[in-house]
Amino acid sequence: MEKPYVVGIDIGGQTSKIGVVDARGNVLVQTAIRSDNHTEAIPFIDDLSKAVVDLVNQVSSMDHIRGIGIGAPNANYYNGKIYKAVNLKWAKDDEIPFAAYLSERLGVPVVLTNDANAAAMGEMTYGAARGMRNFIMITLGTGVGSGIVINGEVVYGYDGFAGELGHVTVVRENGRLCGCGRKGCLEAYASATGVARTAKEILESTNRDSLLRELPVDKIASKDVYEAAVKGDEVAKEIFEYTGKILGQACADFVAFSAPEAIVMFGGLTRAGDFIMKPTIDNLNESVFPHWRNKVKVIKSDLKESDAAILGASALAW
Repeated sequence: MEKPYVVGIDIGGQTSKIGVVDARGNVLVQTAIRSDNHTEAIPFIDDLSKAVVDLVNQVSSMDHIRGIGIGAPNANYYNGKIYKAVNLKWAKDDEIPFAAYLSERLGVPVVLTNDANAAAMGEMTYGAARGMRNFIMITLGTGVGSGIVINGEVVYGYDGFAGELGHVTVVRENGRLCGCGRKGCLEAYASATGVARTAKEILESTNRDSLLRELPVDKIASKDVYEAAVKGDEVAKEIFEYTGKILGQACADFVAFSAPEAIVMFGGLTRAGDFIMKPTIDNLNESVFPHWRNKVKVIKSDLKESDAAILGASALAW
């Protein structure tokens, strides 16, 4: 029997997105369920299973589903388990054999990986990295995620958790505390949260005029910084310059170990456009080993943001 569809699932701390995808990368139907309504894994998996069947029935039937791909925090591609994911109430203290449980309920193969690796797969299958065999995917959201592709394969390493570039140390002295518990991580500077922290530091340590002073300093978000930059605010533009400098210098180091054709940027922070992209590219080329200067493309994802997480996960199932 022909099986022309796959299902992509993106599991987040609050919601889980589900979509049915065809071979051309069209998300035919999609839905979402709450991830945070349960404190135990089995009831959540039961709810997810029902939602998948109900969604697939809008298009066809489970008999026409080739497989299911899932992107989730702390997910291990090798064994299909989610390991103590602090953002998931039902997995924060346990190791859940998630792929096996879901496959047993739905009767189709299930492949699981972490969300940033899923994003890399989606970009290689459907997006800006289509046809590329060597690239790095960096997701700039609340945190910094990454997926490394070498010779057409995602790098998982010995234990399945390779490629956590958001947790390389970029500031060694008096670095910011990261959510992982270490200090000076890239994520503490180059994420949307990092942009907000930079804004707070500058506003509290100087008396410079800025539109950002119209907001409570603890409520400033990266979107506010972008809107101020668009209006010509020099402090806001400096915040993006600083963020891009740290990100670009980190990317120069990443280039040295994998010699990628491109670095693909995805996530809410990329909406800042040239405010973040230009300093990133400039500092990459200023810092990188001369052999790679001006040779590595830095590009934004081609994937529609509302579909990207589903497409990335679905790419695992083909």
